[in-house]
Amino acid sequence: MTDDANMSSCARNELDYISNGSYGNVYVPYVVEKTGYGERHYDIFSRLLKDRIIFIGSPIDDNVANIVIAQMLFLQNDNKNQDINVYINSPGGSITAGLAIYDTMQFVHCDVATFCIGSAYSMGAVLMAAGTKGKRFSLPHTRIMLHQPWGGTTGTATDISIQAEEIMFMKKNLNEILVKHSNQPIEKIEKDFDRDFYMSAQEAKVYGIVDEVIESLEDKKKDKDKD
Repeated sequence: MTDDANMSSCARNELDYISNGSYGNVYVPYVVEKTGYGERHYDIFSRLLKDRIIFIGSPIDDNVANIVIAQMLFLQNDNKNQDINVYINSPGGSITAGLAIYDTMQFVHCDVATFCIGSAYSMGAVLMAAGTKGKRFSLPHTRIMLHQPWGGTTGTATDISIQAEEIMFMKKNLNEILVKHSNQPIEKIEKDFDRDFYMSAQEAKVYGIVDEVIESLEDKKKDKDKD
């Protein structure tokens, strides 16, 4: 942000990113930047996007996925040689929506750096692990949790069988993704994630789904200088 950029008073804005239709009645900060053409107003998420930062801070559903995918495609078209920075503080959510984001992360030409803040549970943790190797960061007090898919269904025996097969397919899919990004053997992944498996930031680094635990962006710069 430029030196003459100033925070305005918070503007009331209902967001419809998450599955219940909004974040609730929350105040989303706006920033005002003074330019040679006058003042420009940005909601905070749009201002972050200008710096190639995408923030996933809610449960992951189709609405969230569509927004995140659109942002990544825009940033790739803007500059395919510059990193996209994805900050994650999410309890997880829809597997199909999460996999749509995952596939786009692998699809874009840009490196995708992931930063975990607060918590990355379930699909949130999968997306964190899916960042470009060497560029997956976590703050010290983050909690990370992975587990197998869960769900429920009603209907005929045939309907239930179909849904059970789909859940098992999703489980296999997710396990293979985690094997790819952690370099852990499939047997360990299947055993560990059969139930909720919690990790600290440091434990996630040892496990192979985080590359560095950092306290500040200066730590990230130091790691880059070492390389």
